[in-house]
Amino acid sequence: MKAHNGVASLVFGLLLILPAPAVGQGPLTVYCSVQAEWCQAMANEFQRQTGIKVAVTQKGSGETLAQIKAEAANPKGDVWWGGTGDPHLQAAEEQLTEVHRSPNLDQLHDWGRKQAEQSGYRTVGIYAGALGFGYNTELFGRKKLAPPACWADLVKAEYRGEVQVANPNSSGTAYTAVATVVQIMGEERAFEYLKQLHRNVNQYTRSGTAPIKAVARGETAVSISFMHDGITEAMAGFPVKVVAPCEGTGYEIGSMSIIRGARNLANAKRWADWALTAAAQRIGAEAKQYQVPSNHGPAAPTGAEAGRDEADRLQLRQVRRIGGAPSPAGALGEGRQQSPEVAACPRLAASSPACWRDWSATASCLGTR
Repeated sequence: MKAHNGVASLVFGLLLILPAPAVGQGPLTVYCSVQAEWCQAMANEFQRQTGIKVAVTQKGSGETLAQIKAEAANPKGDVWWGGTGDPHLQAAEEQLTEVHRSPNLDQLHDWGRKQAEQSGYRTVGIYAGALGFGYNTELFGRKKLAPPACWADLVKAEYRGEVQVANPNSSGTAYTAVATVVQIMGEERAFEYLKQLHRNVNQYTRSGTAPIKAVARGETAVSISFMHDGITEAMAGFPVKVVAPCEGTGYEIGSMSIIRGARNLANAKRWADWALTAAAQRIGAEAKQYQVPSNHGPAAPTGAEAGRDEADRLQLRQVRRIGGAPSPAGALGEGRQQSPEVAACPRLAASSPACWRDWSATASCLGTR
């Protein structure tokens, strides 16, 4: 019995002197709504710096919002990072996300901070990007097509079967496209335009980035996409050019939210604060994603200057104002800060995305036709 007690005492003593796990170690689940390469690069760097193990699920912003709603009684995720701002604002309005006022807010451009203020600090802007077209120069040359310059060009007969765009039921990119044409044209004319465009669409994809990737591979001639995604494909060597529509265009304020009831709330807040820093936002360009960062500080890394410069040139100089609201054309952060999706069309914001199959169905869903 004495020997047994001695061993027990020795084991207990050893346990007392073993180093404790680092503070903050543990899991974190991130729902990510940007391209997978950027999602994983962010997760890897955060894990390297903190020791916190990160599990990433990548889905479009529409699908992620639906998942967070479905899981509201028993949340599985901790952070929703990236994706167009309107679904984040909707989640904030429905109190599906936590209030978090990061100490790093003063490092952000006005438009990033105002996204937080507008939502009661339930979401925050992390990047911005403008909508446009991407087209395959080789396909256009072989088919003797004139490059699109305006929204009006996409409904022309020569583009029959040549246009690809995402489904607004699953994609924030496509939702922004619908809101954009509503702002430019007005509701009635916009949904008539979408019905005409439907005749030229060859596929509605689940992901907002899938159409520009199809353009790069020569599977479709033209896409409706965020221009920074077109820059990524062009910088990778694909025959892709991007266009800012002549009538004007919309933009996104990509956002980040902490999910209400997060199981790992302390780690989620740590991610949220880190993701607003210049160092974290520099990872986007390193992953060849050329959105405009919300932090004042990050400069493009060596080898990415050309991509960031081109993205800035297109997104900050060529984009025109629409509907009296400032776009990233030197005006982000000035004037109305409500996301274009929310402001464009009350019926659009109030409708159920479940009835959207294509542009034509969208018009019927909203009762305009």
